[in-house]
Amino acid sequence: MKNNNKFRPNPELKLMEQVRQVLRYHHYAYRTETTYCYWIVRYIRFFNAKRHPKDMGKFEIEAFLSHLAVEGKVAVSTQRQALNAIIFLYKHVLDQPVEELIEHIRAQKHRRPPVVMSQAEVQRVLLQMSGVHLLMAQLLYGGGLRLMESVRLRVQDLDFERNLIYVRDGKGGKDRTTIFPATIKSGLQAHMTKVKQLHDQDLDKGYGNVYLPNALDRKYPHASKEFGWQYVFPSKQLSTDPRSGIMRRHHVLESGLQKAVKIAVTRAQIHKRVGCHTFRHSFATHLLENGVNIRVVQELMGHADVKTTEIYTHVMAKDINAVASPLDFLGQQ
Repeated sequence: MKNNNKFRPNPELKLMEQVRQVLRYHHYAYRTETTYCYWIVRYIRFFNAKRHPKDMGKFEIEAFLSHLAVEGKVAVSTQRQALNAIIFLYKHVLDQPVEELIEHIRAQKHRRPPVVMSQAEVQRVLLQMSGVHLLMAQLLYGGGLRLMESVRLRVQDLDFERNLIYVRDGKGGKDRTTIFPATIKSGLQAHMTKVKQLHDQDLDKGYGNVYLPNALDRKYPHASKEFGWQYVFPSKQLSTDPRSGIMRRHHVLESGLQKAVKIAVTRAQIHKRVGCHTFRHSFATHLLENGVNIRVVQELMGHADVKTTEIYTHVMAKDINAVASPLDFLGQQ
Protein backbone atom coordinates (compact mmCIF):
# COMPACT_ATOMS: atom_id res chain seq x y z
CA MET A 1 0.00 0.00 0.00
CA LYS A 2 1.29 3.41 -0.94
CA ASN A 3 1.78 6.10 1.68
CA ASN A 4 0.03 9.25 0.50
CA ASN A 5 1.61 11.39 3.23
CA LYS A 6 5.26 10.76 2.37
CA PHE A 7 7.49 13.15 0.44
CA ARG A 8 7.44 12.52 -3.29
CA PRO A 9 10.09 13.75 -5.72
CA ASN A 10 9.30 15.90 -8.71
CA PRO A 11 8.13 13.46 -11.44
CA GLU A 12 9.44 15.85 -14.11
CA LEU A 13 13.02 15.21 -13.00
CA LYS A 14 15.20 12.38 -14.27
CA LEU A 15 15.47 9.35 -11.99
CA MET A 16 18.87 10.15 -10.44
CA GLU A 17 17.82 13.76 -9.88
CA GLN A 18 14.77 12.43 -8.04
CA VAL A 19 17.04 10.23 -5.93
CA ARG A 20 19.19 13.22 -4.95
CA GLN A 21 16.12 15.32 -4.21
CA VAL A 22 14.77 12.71 -1.77
CA LEU A 23 18.17 12.13 -0.16
CA ARG A 24 18.52 15.83 0.52
CA TYR A 25 14.96 16.09 1.79
CA HIS A 26 15.83 13.45 4.41
CA HIS A 27 19.12 15.23 5.25
CA TYR A 28 21.44 12.42 4.19
CA ALA A 29 25.12 13.30 4.30
CA TYR A 30 26.76 14.19 1.01
CA ARG A 31 29.04 11.15 1.34
CA THR A 32 25.98 8.90 1.67
CA GLU A 33 24.31 10.62 -1.26
CA THR A 34 27.33 9.94 -3.45
CA THR A 35 27.53 6.30 -2.34
CA TYR A 36 23.82 5.58 -2.81
CA CYS A 37 23.80 7.16 -6.28
CA TYR A 38 26.83 5.05 -7.24
CA TRP A 39 25.13 1.77 -6.28
CA ILE A 40 21.81 2.68 -7.89
CA VAL A 41 23.58 3.50 -11.17
CA ARG A 42 25.52 0.21 -10.96
CA TYR A 43 22.29 -1.68 -10.36
CA ILE A 44 20.67 -0.11 -13.43
CA ARG A 45 23.73 -0.63 -15.62
CA PHE A 46 23.98 -4.26 -14.52
CA PHE A 47 20.94 -4.85 -16.72
CA ASN A 48 22.41 -2.67 -19.51
CA ALA A 49 20.05 0.19 -18.58
CA LYS A 50 17.39 -1.37 -20.83
CA ARG A 51 14.70 -1.32 -18.15
CA HIS A 52 13.56 1.24 -15.63
CA PRO A 53 13.92 0.11 -11.99
CA LYS A 54 10.15 0.50 -11.51
CA ASP A 55 9.73 -2.37 -14.00
CA MET A 56 12.17 -4.55 -12.06
CA GLY A 57 11.97 -6.01 -8.58
CA LYS A 58 12.78 -9.00 -6.41
CA PHE A 59 14.36 -11.16 -9.14
CA GLU A 60 16.62 -8.43 -10.49
CA ILE A 61 17.69 -7.16 -7.07
CA GLU A 62 18.62 -10.65 -5.88
CA ALA A 63 20.49 -11.31 -9.13
CA PHE A 64 22.53 -8.13 -8.66
CA LEU A 65 23.30 -8.86 -5.01
CA SER A 66 24.29 -12.43 -5.84
CA HIS A 67 26.63 -11.13 -8.54
CA LEU A 68 28.31 -8.84 -6.01
CA ALA A 69 28.75 -11.62 -3.45
CA VAL A 70 29.66 -14.55 -5.73
CA GLU A 71 31.49 -13.02 -8.68
CA GLY A 72 32.48 -9.67 -7.25
CA LYS A 73 33.52 -11.26 -3.94
CA VAL A 74 32.68 -8.02 -2.15
CA ALA A 75 32.88 -7.61 1.61
CA VAL A 76 29.77 -8.01 3.72
CA SER A 77 29.63 -4.29 4.42
CA THR A 78 29.88 -3.49 0.71
CA GLN A 79 27.00 -5.77 -0.21
CA ARG A 80 24.89 -4.36 2.62
CA GLN A 81 25.66 -0.85 1.39
CA ALA A 82 24.47 -1.71 -2.11
CA LEU A 83 21.32 -3.32 -0.71
CA ASN A 84 20.54 -0.28 1.43
CA ALA A 85 20.88 2.00 -1.60
CA ILE A 86 18.51 -0.12 -3.68
CA ILE A 87 15.98 -0.41 -0.86
CA PHE A 88 16.08 3.39 -0.52
CA LEU A 89 15.40 3.76 -4.25
CA TYR A 90 12.33 1.53 -4.18
CA LYS A 91 10.95 2.66 -0.83
CA HIS A 92 11.48 6.42 -0.91
CA VAL A 93 11.74 7.29 -4.61
CA LEU A 94 9.60 4.76 -6.49
CA ASP A 95 7.24 4.09 -3.56
CA GLN A 96 7.53 0.34 -4.16
CA PRO A 97 8.86 -1.18 -0.89
CA VAL A 98 10.78 -4.39 -1.58
CA GLU A 99 12.74 -4.99 1.61
CA GLU A 100 10.49 -7.77 2.91
CA LEU A 101 10.57 -9.54 -0.47
CA ILE A 102 14.35 -9.88 -0.70
CA GLU A 103 15.71 -13.30 0.20
CA HIS A 104 18.50 -13.39 2.79
CA ILE A 105 21.33 -14.05 0.37
CA ARG A 106 23.70 -11.61 2.02
CA ALA A 107 27.37 -12.49 2.26
CA GLN A 108 28.28 -14.35 5.42
CA LYS A 109 29.66 -12.06 8.09
CA HIS A 110 32.58 -13.38 10.11
CA ARG A 111 33.18 -11.38 13.25
CA ARG A 112 36.90 -11.27 13.93
CA PRO A 113 38.61 -9.86 17.01
CA PRO A 114 39.82 -6.31 16.32
CA VAL A 115 43.48 -5.57 15.72
CA VAL A 116 44.85 -3.77 18.79
CA MET A 117 48.19 -2.12 19.46
CA SER A 118 49.92 -2.27 22.82
CA GLN A 119 50.51 1.03 24.61
CA ALA A 120 54.16 0.83 23.64
CA GLU A 121 53.22 0.34 19.97
CA VAL A 122 50.84 3.29 20.08
CA GLN A 123 53.64 5.44 21.44
CA ARG A 124 56.03 4.27 18.74
CA VAL A 125 53.55 5.19 16.02
CA LEU A 126 52.77 8.61 17.51
CA LEU A 127 56.49 9.38 17.78
CA GLN A 128 56.68 9.03 13.98
CA MET A 129 53.98 11.67 13.45
CA SER A 130 53.94 15.45 13.74
CA GLY A 131 51.82 18.56 13.25
CA VAL A 132 48.09 18.38 12.61
CA HIS A 133 48.16 14.67 11.81
CA LEU A 134 49.73 13.95 15.21
CA LEU A 135 46.97 15.92 16.96
CA MET A 136 44.30 14.02 15.03
CA ALA A 137 45.86 10.63 15.80
CA GLN A 138 46.12 11.57 19.47
CA LEU A 139 42.39 12.35 19.46
CA LEU A 140 41.62 9.00 17.83
CA TYR A 141 43.48 7.17 20.59
CA GLY A 142 42.94 9.55 23.51
CA GLY A 143 39.19 9.95 22.98
CA GLY A 144 38.24 6.82 21.07
CA LEU A 145 37.07 8.82 18.06
CA ARG A 146 36.31 7.37 14.67
CA LEU A 147 38.18 8.80 11.70
CA MET A 148 35.33 10.94 10.38
CA GLU A 149 34.36 12.03 13.89
CA SER A 150 37.77 13.62 14.31
CA VAL A 151 37.74 15.14 10.83
CA ARG A 152 34.30 16.71 11.39
CA LEU A 153 34.98 18.15 14.85
CA ARG A 154 33.81 21.75 15.28
CA VAL A 155 35.49 24.32 17.52
CA GLN A 156 32.53 24.30 19.92
CA ASP A 157 32.84 20.52 20.34
CA LEU A 158 36.02 20.92 22.40
CA ASP A 159 35.27 21.78 26.03
CA PHE A 160 38.62 22.77 27.53
CA GLU A 161 37.07 23.69 30.89
CA ARG A 162 35.11 20.49 31.54
CA ASN A 163 37.64 18.19 29.82
CA LEU A 164 35.08 16.81 27.38
CA ILE A 165 34.81 16.24 23.65
CA TYR A 166 31.32 16.33 22.18
CA VAL A 167 30.81 13.98 19.26
CA ARG A 168 27.87 15.18 17.19
CA ASP A 169 25.92 12.99 14.80
CA GLY A 170 28.25 10.01 15.13
CA LYS A 171 27.58 6.57 13.74
CA GLY A 172 23.86 5.94 13.70
CA GLY A 173 23.19 9.66 14.07
CA LYS A 174 23.96 9.52 17.80
CA ASP A 175 25.62 12.18 19.96
CA ARG A 176 27.95 11.36 22.84
CA THR A 177 30.67 12.81 25.03
CA THR A 178 34.11 11.35 25.49
CA ILE A 179 37.42 12.01 27.23
CA PHE A 180 39.50 15.11 26.42
CA PRO A 181 43.14 13.97 26.83
CA ALA A 182 44.99 16.47 29.03
CA THR A 183 48.23 15.68 27.20
CA ILE A 184 47.15 17.44 24.01
CA LYS A 185 45.37 20.46 25.49
CA SER A 186 48.26 22.89 25.00
CA GLY A 187 48.91 21.59 21.50
CA LEU A 188 45.24 21.95 20.56
CA GLN A 189 45.06 25.45 22.01
CA ALA A 190 48.03 26.52 19.90
CA HIS A 191 46.38 24.90 16.89
CA MET A 192 43.10 26.70 17.58
CA THR A 193 44.92 30.04 17.57
CA LYS A 194 46.05 29.31 13.99
CA VAL A 195 42.54 28.20 13.01
CA LYS A 196 41.13 31.47 14.38
CA GLN A 197 43.66 33.49 12.37
CA LEU A 198 42.75 31.57 9.22
CA HIS A 199 39.05 32.16 9.85
CA ASP A 200 39.61 35.90 10.38
CA GLN A 201 41.49 36.06 7.07
CA ASP A 202 38.58 34.33 5.32
CA LEU A 203 36.11 36.81 6.82
CA ASP A 204 38.24 39.72 5.65
CA LYS A 205 38.11 38.34 2.11
CA GLY A 206 34.32 37.95 2.16
CA TYR A 207 34.26 34.22 2.94
CA GLY A 208 34.32 32.51 6.34
CA ASN A 209 30.99 30.69 6.27
CA VAL A 210 30.95 26.95 6.88
CA TYR A 211 28.49 24.17 6.08
CA LEU A 212 25.84 23.72 8.77
CA PRO A 213 23.88 20.47 9.14
CA ASN A 214 20.11 20.02 9.10
CA ALA A 215 19.33 23.39 7.50
CA LEU A 216 20.59 25.29 10.55
CA ASP A 217 21.82 28.02 8.22
CA ARG A 218 18.18 28.94 7.56
CA LYS A 219 17.27 28.92 11.23
CA TYR A 220 20.40 30.81 12.28
CA PRO A 221 21.48 32.88 9.24
CA HIS A 222 24.68 34.22 10.84
CA ALA A 223 25.83 31.03 12.59
CA SER A 224 27.84 29.77 9.62
CA LYS A 225 30.37 32.59 10.10
CA GLU A 226 30.72 32.15 13.86
CA PHE A 227 34.05 30.74 14.98
CA GLY A 228 32.41 28.08 17.14
CA TRP A 229 30.94 26.39 14.07
CA GLN A 230 34.24 26.24 12.16
CA TYR A 231 36.04 22.92 11.74
CA VAL A 232 38.87 22.16 14.17
CA PHE A 233 40.88 20.79 11.25
CA PRO A 234 40.04 23.03 8.27
CA SER A 235 41.24 22.45 4.74
CA LYS A 236 44.15 24.53 3.49
CA GLN A 237 42.14 25.60 0.46
CA LEU A 238 38.68 27.04 -0.11
CA SER A 239 36.43 24.88 -2.26
CA THR A 240 32.99 25.01 -3.85
CA ASP A 241 30.23 23.24 -1.93
CA PRO A 242 28.89 20.59 -4.37
CA ARG A 243 25.30 21.13 -3.23
CA SER A 244 24.97 24.88 -2.71
CA GLY A 245 27.73 26.08 -5.03
CA ILE A 246 29.02 28.37 -2.24
CA MET A 247 32.77 28.87 -1.85
CA ARG A 248 33.68 27.57 1.61
CA ARG A 249 36.48 26.17 3.70
CA HIS A 250 35.63 22.55 4.39
CA HIS A 251 37.39 20.16 6.75
CA VAL A 252 40.56 18.31 5.76
CA LEU A 253 40.29 15.13 3.74
CA GLU A 254 40.45 11.96 5.80
CA SER A 255 42.88 10.45 3.28
CA GLY A 256 45.66 12.74 4.55
CA LEU A 257 45.50 11.25 8.04
CA GLN A 258 45.17 7.73 6.66
CA LYS A 259 48.37 8.15 4.66
CA ALA A 260 50.20 9.71 7.61
CA VAL A 261 49.24 6.80 9.88
CA LYS A 262 50.31 4.25 7.29
CA ILE A 263 53.73 5.89 6.93
CA ALA A 264 54.13 6.14 10.72
CA VAL A 265 53.25 2.46 11.22
CA THR A 266 55.85 1.46 8.63
CA ARG A 267 58.51 3.62 10.21
CA ALA A 268 57.64 2.23 13.65
CA GLN A 269 58.24 -1.28 12.22
CA ILE A 270 54.87 -2.56 13.33
CA HIS A 271 53.73 -5.46 11.20
CA LYS A 272 50.06 -5.61 12.18
CA ARG A 273 47.21 -4.35 9.99
CA VAL A 274 47.08 -0.98 11.69
CA GLY A 275 44.92 1.87 10.42
CA CYS A 276 43.17 4.89 11.87
CA HIS A 277 40.41 2.77 13.42
CA THR A 278 43.01 0.71 15.29
CA PHE A 279 43.54 3.67 17.62
CA ARG A 280 39.87 3.49 18.62
CA HIS A 281 40.10 -0.27 19.21
CA SER A 282 43.22 0.29 21.31
CA PHE A 283 41.49 3.05 23.31
CA ALA A 284 38.70 0.70 24.42
CA THR A 285 41.01 -2.25 25.10
CA HIS A 286 43.47 -0.25 27.19
CA LEU A 287 40.67 1.27 29.27
CA LEU A 288 39.37 -2.22 30.08
CA GLU A 289 42.90 -3.40 30.89
CA ASN A 290 43.21 -0.47 33.29
CA GLY A 291 40.09 -1.55 35.15
CA VAL A 292 37.52 0.87 33.73
CA ASN A 293 34.00 -0.52 34.00
CA ILE A 294 32.78 -1.97 30.70
CA ARG A 295 29.56 0.09 30.90
CA VAL A 296 31.62 3.27 31.05
CA VAL A 297 33.66 2.13 28.05
CA GLN A 298 30.41 1.35 26.22
CA GLU A 299 29.21 4.91 26.78
CA LEU A 300 32.51 6.46 25.72
CA MET A 301 32.52 4.36 22.54
CA GLY A 302 28.89 5.12 21.76
CA HIS A 303 27.89 1.46 21.48
CA ALA A 304 24.16 0.78 21.63
CA ASP A 305 24.73 -2.75 22.98
CA VAL A 306 27.32 -3.77 25.57
CA LYS A 307 27.91 -6.94 23.52
CA THR A 308 29.69 -4.77 20.97
CA THR A 309 32.02 -3.53 23.70
CA GLU A 310 32.59 -7.05 25.02
CA ILE A 311 34.54 -7.97 21.90
CA TYR A 312 37.49 -6.05 23.35
CA THR A 313 37.64 -8.42 26.32
CA HIS A 314 38.88 -11.06 23.88
CA VAL A 315 41.98 -9.05 22.97
CA MET A 316 42.84 -7.72 26.43
CA ALA A 317 46.28 -8.54 27.77
CA LYS A 318 45.71 -11.19 30.41
CA ASP A 319 48.14 -12.25 33.11
CA ILE A 320 48.80 -15.89 32.30
CA ASN A 321 52.15 -16.08 34.12
CA ALA A 322 50.41 -17.28 37.27
CA VAL A 323 48.65 -20.09 35.43
CA ALA A 324 50.48 -23.40 35.53
CA SER A 325 50.46 -25.77 32.57
CA PRO A 326 48.60 -29.06 33.17
CA LEU A 327 51.81 -30.81 32.09
CA ASP A 328 53.44 -29.55 35.28
CA PHE A 329 50.88 -31.40 37.37
CA LEU A 330 51.77 -34.82 35.95
CA GLY A 331 53.38 -37.11 38.49
CA GLN A 332 52.21 -34.99 41.44
CA GLN A 333 49.26 -37.20 42.22
